[in-house]
Amino acid sequence: MATGTSRKRSLNDFFSPTQKRARISPLVADEPSIPDEQLRSNHSTYPFPVPYLPSYISDQLLEAPASDGQAINDQPDLDLLYFQPYIPKAISKDLFEFLRSRLFFYRVQYKIKRGGVETQIYTPRYTTVFGVDASSRFSPSGDLLEASSSKPVAPNKYPTCIPRPLPHCLDELRRITEVLTDATYNFCLVNYYATGSDSISYHSDDERFLGPRPVIASVSLGAQRDFLMKHKPVASPSSGDDDDDPRSLAINNKAKQPLKLSLGSGDMVLMQGSTQANWLHSIPKRKGGESERGRINITFRKAIGKGGTENYYQYNVGSGGVWKWDERSKEMKPWKSRS
Repeated sequence: MATGTSRKRSLNDFFSPTQKRARISPLVADEPSIPDEQLRSNHSTYPFPVPYLPSYISDQLLEAPASDGQAINDQPDLDLLYFQPYIPKAISKDLFEFLRSRLFFYRVQYKIKRGGVETQIYTPRYTTVFGVDASSRFSPSGDLLEASSSKPVAPNKYPTCIPRPLPHCLDELRRITEVLTDATYNFCLVNYYATGSDSISYHSDDERFLGPRPVIASVSLGAQRDFLMKHKPVASPSSGDDDDDPRSLAINNKAKQPLKLSLGSGDMVLMQGSTQANWLHSIPKRKGGESERGRINITFRKAIGKGGTENYYQYNVGSGGVWKWDERSKEMKPWKSRS
């Protein structure tokens, strides 16, 4: 299925032997005298502060990618780069446990109307999101500014949500991934699949606010889960019926047998080119086994317009309460402020 590889290069490759290797600059300058556990990201939109990554994890991240990226582009309109793994194995378990226990999540509910009928949707996974679209940016202190003028955004620019910056622990991974994928990202979506019953149905990230050929970096941590992909149905260009066009018939027959990638902890799939316009992907439900141990998926992407900001916060934060990992019971529990 693969037709080539991307030569492994880590961040170390960007520094010559005579240069002192520098850490990617943090959002707020590190104070060397302050212990790791006391360095925290905070913002008025956060329910609680989020710690920085421990220094040993940050140091090991500079070794990414841990393997060559394998090109998967032997099917129509498919353009993937698959790293097995991307995150060094020495830290993938600790990074998973750190993010699961330190981030805040939501179990989003929302309503949709189809054919005049309103349906209540319960998101079958825990979600959270950080970032803002390209029309705005965050100042170093976390203020939301217009990207073009650096002036504060109008109070009603985002009427349905309040954007929030990436915490340092995710922004560090974002900046490393930008260097290694030669792309820029302004959003980070995080899904936590607590058990094999948590899932996401077939969909594509083809919204207009992502642009015509979006690049999406998808990092897996924790339990191995199947990642399924299939081509969208193709109609004959002449009649609109796929029965009389060989290419359409071949693609639609192939879609009946989805491409399956068994994503392990630390793996990354880079989806690019025309993939989102033509392919669907999903994480199906699975019973028992490793899927019961929990999985985190981190996706980096770039939203162009403010519609992307409102969309991502509506479907990944919503209006529900905050959930946080409880180490004692080994499960997500509703979080309540002590104040």
